[in-house]
Amino acid sequence: VQLQASGGGLVQAGGSLRLSCTASGSISSIRDMAWFRQAPGKQRELVATVTMQVGRTDYADAVKGRFTISRDNAKNTAYLQMDSLKPEDTAVYYCAARRWGRSDFGSWGQGTQVTVSS
Repeated sequence: VQLQASGGGLVQAGGSLRLSCTASGSISSIRDMAWFRQAPGKQRELVATVTMQVGRTDYADAVKGRFTISRDNAKNTAYLQMDSLKPEDTAVYYCAARRWGRSDFGSWGQGTQVTVSS
């Protein structure tokens, strides 16, 4: 599975951005997709996940109510809609995919920078 992420950028606090992650390769093997982020000097953290079959979602407490993860199976793409952005959301965002039968996210896209100015 290969992942291609896009959509980062610079936005003012309170603004919005949408990230996209398109998968290619063995699409049917993907159980769920996720977005992670890593801020300077911090560990990578899980932001949100979505299951590909039924679209069940889960969020980190820090983004609940502000971020929305979704998927479009026809386009093999997962999205992360980020609203009410805060400076502390500044990070490199990575998309990832987990295959059926695996506990880890084994496929990763390149990071995309999100910068929120105050």
